[in-house]
Amino acid sequence: MTSNIDNPTDTTQPTGVSPYLDRGVFTLRFTSTSRGARLARRLVGVRLDEWGVPFGTPAHDAVVLVAAELTANAVRHGHVPGRDFQLMLRLLHGVPAVARIEVGDTRGERLPVRPGPRPEGELADGGRGLLLVERLADRWGWYPRVGAPGKTVWAECALP
Repeated sequence: MTSNIDNPTDTTQPTGVSPYLDRGVFTLRFTSTSRGARLARRLVGVRLDEWGVPFGTPAHDAVVLVAAELTANAVRHGHVPGRDFQLMLRLLHGVPAVARIEVGDTRGERLPVRPGPRPEGELADGGRGLLLVERLADRWGWYPRVGAPGKTVWAECALP
């Protein structure tokens, strides 16, 4: 977008492709709130649809659910007051194509662990998000952020 500060009667017009949008790559920072996580999830869904992974397909639903869990974890377990989380969605072309979701937060001391078996009858209010990620994603993991505090949790889902 451009700004017409010198001539306020002119309207603001788009000047080209957004720097946040590239073919096969979408990255954006969001507030570390439930509202930010919800917006990230919705934008992942829209972006996938624009890239040819239609709404309502199993692949679309799986990637959106994985993104929702990773962003919710960033807000719940990686929140640092005044700091945002960053989401990157990348389409890796190949056979099959792969959607890679990366969510970075600024809290490096709270690291994700591989989910293990839960005791029978346990009715905890949380702790199932990474079970869903483990089940839906083909691969997932985390790595420390380079040049900044925190970590990035990533997952890859094949797109048939």
